[in-house]
Amino acid sequence: MLNLEEIRRDFPILKTGVIYLDNAATSLTPEPVVRKTLEYYHEYRANVERGVHRLSQRASEEYGKARLKIARLINAKREDEVVFTKNTTESINLIANGIEWRKGDKIVTTLMEHHSNLIPWQRLNQQRGIDLSVVRPDREGLLNLSDFESAIDDRTRLVAVTHVSNVLGTITSVEEVVKVAHDHGALLLVDGAQSVPHLAVDVNRIGFDFLAFSGHKMLGPTGIGVLYIREGLEGEIQPQSIGGGGIKDVTQEQYKLADGPARFESGTPPIAEAIGLGEAAEYLRQRGLENIEVHEKELAKRIHEELQAIDRVEVYGPINPNHRTGIVSFNISQVNPHDVALALDISGNIMVRSGYHCCMPLLKDVLGLREGTVRASVYLYNTAQEVDKLIELVGEVARTAEK
Repeated sequence: MLNLEEIRRDFPILKTGVIYLDNAATSLTPEPVVRKTLEYYHEYRANVERGVHRLSQRASEEYGKARLKIARLINAKREDEVVFTKNTTESINLIANGIEWRKGDKIVTTLMEHHSNLIPWQRLNQQRGIDLSVVRPDREGLLNLSDFESAIDDRTRLVAVTHVSNVLGTITSVEEVVKVAHDHGALLLVDGAQSVPHLAVDVNRIGFDFLAFSGHKMLGPTGIGVLYIREGLEGEIQPQSIGGGGIKDVTQEQYKLADGPARFESGTPPIAEAIGLGEAAEYLRQRGLENIEVHEKELAKRIHEELQAIDRVEVYGPINPNHRTGIVSFNISQVNPHDVALALDISGNIMVRSGYHCCMPLLKDVLGLREGTVRASVYLYNTAQEVDKLIELVGEVARTAEK
């Protein structure tokens, strides 16, 4: 069970009266993470893996510890399976551009994806002629395994799927998808931007080949992300940037790439951000992802049920609360989602997201929505009282609009 009072003390912004329900876009950052990030600047501001002096040695040590903490969070076999990137988008693009695609290769993805896990595959289809098959979810965001079985064949090189929808909160049964992919010799890339911060993700047990996620959605700094590459696959991915730090040896005629994650991290990395992200991973691990998941599902269930009971409010996503996380998207009939979000901010200090959420095909083609939705997304520091305030004000906006 989470100690909400203790947790909320770590987030000074909450003391201002702000009700922060935009966690699917970016989370708040607790004081221990801020302090750990500043520690780098205050105590050992130096480059990593570059010097023998004690500041560089300390920075390198902390940078390595951060990688280990993240590997522990997702239960990777080795910390060398963790590559630091800028964000989920860069991680996915590293795979899209790093694989040596062959004529006849096929990619399978879904219509539920964030643009970052759809556009790179569309570009490969348009520019390289790689076949692209897109699985369509139902209106709740549920994907049918039989559709993957039909789409994935022996030509499929990669299956790219979100673990949790950033619009509907729908949880994808990646355990089933990975079996189908591997049966055909395909690799599985999972967009974990909305799952790693909220669920206990075990890459080793499930059998992920690649997993991408962002630090800023999991209590960490901005500008830092992670790409998990299963051991043995790093040689199949070409780095997109090469130079200092990513090289084992260089002669006048040729070069040899470094082993492990260093081959993908050329140049000075985001050192402070990585150290901060490591602390965020530890913060989440200590409080228990299982506890966080239970807490968020309880809050989301309350939002979903209570909003459904309000006239002129339409709620989207899975009816079964076990099929979703702490994300709830909704609309008020004949009211623009941006107007609803603005009203909640002005009248109740409630921060939510509105619009397409970088998922236009899902919202337009599956849900038939031309202006997007309002999205409320909870995290470990949100309370039942905050959720009740949201429900109350949405009701007021709906009644006012009806007049």
